[in-house]
Order: sequence, then C-alpha cells, then structure tokens
Amino acid sequence: MLLRYIYLLLAIVFETIATSCLKQSEQFSKLWPSVMTIVCYGASFYFLSIVLKTIPIGIAYAIWSGVGIVLIGVIGLVVFKQSLDFPAILGMGMIIAGVVIINLFSKSVSH
Repeated sequence: MLLRYIYLLLAIVFETIATSCLKQSEQFSKLWPSVMTIVCYGASFYFLSIVLKTIPIGIAYAIWSGVGIVLIGVIGLVVFKQSLDFPAILGMGMIIAGVVIINLFSKSVSH
C-alpha cells in the first residue's frame, strides 16, 4: 500500500519539476529546460501509470493534479516571485482539503 503512494508522490514531484522547467524553457527555445520538461513529464506519466494499477483513475488524477497545482503555486511564489492573492490561496486550501477528504473518507481508495 505504501509503495503506491510513493509512486504517486514521484509522479507529482516529476510533474512539478517538468512544469517549472516548461516555464524556464521559454516555449521550448532553451535546450536544457526543454529536455528536462520532456524527461520529467515522461517520468511523471510513467509513475502515474503504475499507480493506476491500484488506485482508481479519478482518485489518482484528483490527488496528482490537486497536489501538483498547490506545489506549482508554491514554486511560483518562492522561485519565480509570482504573487498569490487571497482567492488563489483559499482555492488551493480547498484543493488540499479535497485531497485529504478523498484519502481519509473515500471508499474508492482501499487502504
């Protein structure tokens, strides 16, 4: 059971790295950020595909995308010096709450 969440975490981490590199690639005009984008998205989808063997697609995708959205928001704030207003922070808080609710209460995810 723990292994599937490790794979999901790896999928999320690779996705957030890929998205950060996508910003730095400047529409794929810079070689190394472009290469990192492609490699990390590939790794993310690979680990997500492993997770889909044991977690329903809707649940896995909700967690993957929800946590990814929040992490990219934090990366944007810290690394790229982008601002987040109150509605953005509130929305991300609601996403986190949704992920927690899914993991604690959903019978779709067998624990």
